Amino acid sequence: MGRVLLVSAALKVIAFAVSVAMPTVPTMLWALDTLASYVIVGVAGFVLIRGLARFPRLFLWRVRRKLILSYVFIGAVPAALIVLFFLLGGLLLFAYMGSYLVYSELAQVTERAMATARRTANALRSTDPARMETVLAGHRAELTELSSAASIAVLGTTRACEDGEQTSSRTAGWKVETGPWAHVEPPGAVPAWIGCEGSVALLAYQVPQGPIDRAPNTEGLDRAVDPSVGAATRLLVRATAWVPAPPAAVVVDLPVDAAIAARILERSSVQVLKVSVASPEYVLRGRSASGRDEAQRARPATVPADLPIASVSFLEHRDWVTGARSTLYVTLRVPVRGLYSRIAATQGPDGPSLGRGFLIALLVVGALFLLIQFLAIATGLALARSITGSVHELFTGTTRVRQGDFSHRIKVTARDQLGELAQSFNAMTASVESLLVEAGEKKRLEEELRIAHDIQMSLLPSAPDSLPGLSITALCVPAREVGGDYYDLLRLDDYRLGVLIADVAGKGTSAALYMAELKGLVISLSRTCASPRELLVTANRLIARHLAASSFITMIYAVIDVKAGTLTYARAGHTPLLYLPGGSTDRPCRVQVLAPDGLVLGLAVDDGELFERLLEEQTLSLRNGDIFVFYTDGITEAMNAADDCFGEQRLAAAIEAHADLPSLQLRDRLLDAVDAFVNGAPQHDDMTMLLLKIEDLQAGTPLPLADWQTADVGL
Repeated sequence: MGRVLLVSAALKVIAFAVSVAMPTVPTMLWALDTLASYVIVGVAGFVLIRGLARFPRLFLWRVRRKLILSYVFIGAVPAALIVLFFLLGGLLLFAYMGSYLVYSELAQVTERAMATARRTANALRSTDPARMETVLAGHRAELTELSSAASIAVLGTTRACEDGEQTSSRTAGWKVETGPWAHVEPPGAVPAWIGCEGSVALLAYQVPQGPIDRAPNTEGLDRAVDPSVGAATRLLVRATAWVPAPPAAVVVDLPVDAAIAARILERSSVQVLKVSVASPEYVLRGRSASGRDEAQRARPATVPADLPIASVSFLEHRDWVTGARSTLYVTLRVPVRGLYSRIAATQGPDGPSLGRGFLIALLVVGALFLLIQFLAIATGLALARSITGSVHELFTGTTRVRQGDFSHRIKVTARDQLGELAQSFNAMTASVESLLVEAGEKKRLEEELRIAHDIQMSLLPSAPDSLPGLSITALCVPAREVGGDYYDLLRLDDYRLGVLIADVAGKGTSAALYMAELKGLVISLSRTCASPRELLVTANRLIARHLAASSFITMIYAVIDVKAGTLTYARAGHTPLLYLPGGSTDRPCRVQVLAPDGLVLGLAVDDGELFERLLEEQTLSLRNGDIFVFYTDGITEAMNAADDCFGEQRLAAAIEAHADLPSLQLRDRLLDAVDAFVNGAPQHDDMTMLLLKIEDLQAGTPLPLADWQTADVGL
């Protein structure tokens, strides 16, 4: 930021030095000087903002000082900005109005020049060549009231325009001039860009401070030259009209000299100071002038000094040779009071008086505005004192409470919101102790729920990651601290293993208690019931007596017989069992959905006869590579933000895609698929999954003795 400021300051110093040494500052340097000014203002604003941001903390620590600054920024600063806004808006309006008036006056001059050119061309249609100079002198006299430097030239051409058509002619070229032609050399020919309809345009020419060498004109046209050092730029209105017969062109030059500048000043109160060009190569060469700049002679003796403002008007000028367009920068001096008086005079005899009345009214309104602002700031300071006093009392009270003194009370002296706040503080300190007791009780309950979660997880079995020929992996994620999902692995004998998964309706503590009851019941029945169907029928008759009417349990129980190489299972209203066959490659590697009939446990609709009648038991032969996936509905009904369920199809597709992985990695891939689908959406139900994979099963090999409670299954 410091380097930018130094570079900008250096540019302004260079621009100032050049303006002192040269009467005409190059356009590029003027633009850089303006840009440097904007940069300096921007840097100053940035430094001011940084300074305010780093305002000493001790000075602004007290609320009273902050409120005082707030009132200043809310009241005084906006008032000053409003005044500045309207002031700048008025100055901008007057600047644009002055530019418009100058543009309108120049437009009238161009229309006058074009009208004279056309009248002259019409008059020359039937004029004897001997009287041509007399005709030109008469038409030139019409323009002398605008400027004594007005000049007219008639150029013989090799082309003719008749009814808008351009035709060739063998008439030799000739030229007749009238007027002083003191500004530029008379044109030698008409450029090709001017059509048969004629043209009128603003041209720019430069008047050198001394004589310059002129190159011979080989093409008959005035060529543009680079601006000379010390040259002054002038404006020229040039109108061209065609004479059909004899083929010729009338060129009318009307320089914007001191007379026209005085006319603009008289009619608009705006003074033309300086003319600059954006494209110096489009400027005509002017005739030599005396050492004194003509612009100084063009200025009136009395310059309006009633609140003058500077303005720039952007006009279009053309290159006489090529017709190319460029921009002129005309610097103006716009007197605010004189322009306002001229506008008020257009309203009739009472216009000035009415304008003064409006000004007086505006001044009165401004004075009232400032008075109201002063009263508002004074009232704000008094209010700040009252507010900060109450805030200080609250600060003292909070300090005492932070130190443990809950008996401190704030004295209520006001009957407003601050008084109500003090009363609320007193009530708060009175109830803080009870809130602390409630927070401790809540923390105790959370700790008990955490312990209950650990106990429930300990009720779920653990098993080796792999048995000879059998790989088992489990997963249980409760939706809350405790849940109702349950799975178990039961060693029935040396060759049989019981596998079950169940889901108690609902979530939370009640479901967890039913889950614990179901575990004890199943462990007892597994020792006496020979088949999955018998165990489910017996469990339904026993548990239906104890479940609430609104509760039920879904369950799948399967028995793996290593000696027989079979899996026998029954389903009591639970989600289907997913089975991916292994074995030879000629078997289809697609997941099969096994869903035999069966009613949920715990519905006390009869003595269990309906449950027993509907329950089916099925047996599958085991082959190496078989995969069985037991799961609860929390897996398939996991929802994303759009409330779409994961579903059995996605689960089956994930099993098929990763079937070649070990059991533990396959479980992780299935869980990753569910997490990717949910994409951070909250969990609505307990998610439990039990995955069995047959690997090199040897029929007749007994199950090894294992500590089912300590082995790791990846809970």
